Amino acid sequence: MSTLALAVRDSSTMLRRNLLHARRYPSLTLNLLLTPIMLLLLFVYVFGDTMSAGIGGGADRSAYIAYLVPGLLLMTIGSTTIGTAVSVSNDMTEGIIARFRTMAIHRGSVLVGHVIGSVLQSIISVVLVGAVGVAIGFRSTDATVLEWLAAFGLLTLFALALTWIAVGMGLVSPNAEAASNNAMPLIFLPLISSAFVPVDAMPGWFQPIAEYQPFTPAIETLRGLLLGTEIGHNGWIALAWCLGLAVLGYRWSTARFDQDPK
Repeated sequence: MSTLALAVRDSSTMLRRNLLHARRYPSLTLNLLLTPIMLLLLFVYVFGDTMSAGIGGGADRSAYIAYLVPGLLLMTIGSTTIGTAVSVSNDMTEGIIARFRTMAIHRGSVLVGHVIGSVLQSIISVVLVGAVGVAIGFRSTDATVLEWLAAFGLLTLFALALTWIAVGMGLVSPNAEAASNNAMPLIFLPLISSAFVPVDAMPGWFQPIAEYQPFTPAIETLRGLLLGTEIGHNGWIALAWCLGLAVLGYRWSTARFDQDPK
């Protein structure tokens, strides 16, 4: 069997293993998924009228729903990948990785299984949060098929980038609790982005931090694709962040995984 065929076979096996784990122990995924859903409902039904007026939508709550949903979709990806960090850390600390190292399997398939499984879970979570958004009034009537495909591609690429970062966090964490804490910035960063309020409404000294962190360009690009707002330079910045984080996370994760077990 060729090296490529071996890698594909073993990666598929590891993917099935991780998906089975997620199916058998859904509580972590559900807990992480509930965070963006609860924030969506909270900001729409508690702060919606006030926030809509603040962004120039008058008293029309639907204007704020349209503004909020793209940011929550990206936040959902950050939330879901925390489970990846925890899962990787569990594998490293419970001895299963040491067992895999002694078996005749492709070395990188363990990480690839985690990454593909996490990206699939992220996309499923995004669909569920998006469905909640549609149920409470989100509409994207002006987006073309090409723009929907571009939006899906952006979400997938963003999920891939954050997943590799989460894998690295899981590999360097001594236990699952530490992995969960180390990955918390993936939830906190959207809170200081343009997900909930425009960057222009933030203090002047804070605006550059919010504007050029990974989430804000991706959120503004997604808004542009789904709602027809101006994308400007955000598309290129979002793409650069995604590719940069994916490469950084991949190199960090593979280098740490190739080291001797802790």
